Amino acid sequence: MTHSVLLLVGDDYEDLELHYPRLRLLEAGCHPVVAGAAAGATYRGKHGYPCQSDRSFADIDPAAFAGIVVPGGWMPDKLRRDLRVLDLVRAFDRSSKLVASICHGGWICISAGVVKGRDYTGSRGIKDDLVNAGARFHDEPVVVDGHHVSSRTPVDLPPFLHACLAVLASQKA
Repeated sequence: MTHSVLLLVGDDYEDLELHYPRLRLLEAGCHPVVAGAAAGATYRGKHGYPCQSDRSFADIDPAAFAGIVVPGGWMPDKLRRDLRVLDLVRAFDRSSKLVASICHGGWICISAGVVKGRDYTGSRGIKDDLVNAGARFHDEPVVVDGHHVSSRTPVDLPPFLHACLAVLASQKA
């Protein structure tokens, strides 16, 4: 698989929810690209693990990517206020490309307006937000609805990435 996949980063991201997908995508032959507010900036995870962004949100052309992965942590509450981030998520959704979120990452999908009428999961902390945004909430390790993949917590990372890779495999490289 030679897909390029975008991962979002900002301060207070959930460490495992960014690094596990990045490494698993590499292992599967994909090209993960980490984007933050500034290219080359270093962001700290909730547990202190650093991550340097490859590119800035402004430098991303969604057409060059097969999908987007939105980690959780406290980061999504901050990034969902950035119109560039919301525009990226909307672009992936409009193109029926992978839109994957885990834990509180669903907040960004909610703010982008792409969850209404879809089956979704996430942290129990955002269940009401998902339901109020029109999603059908399922308390399951992973939920796949077309090109959308959602998951609950770091414990669910293996089935989350399995589902993400299956969606990517169903897309043209």
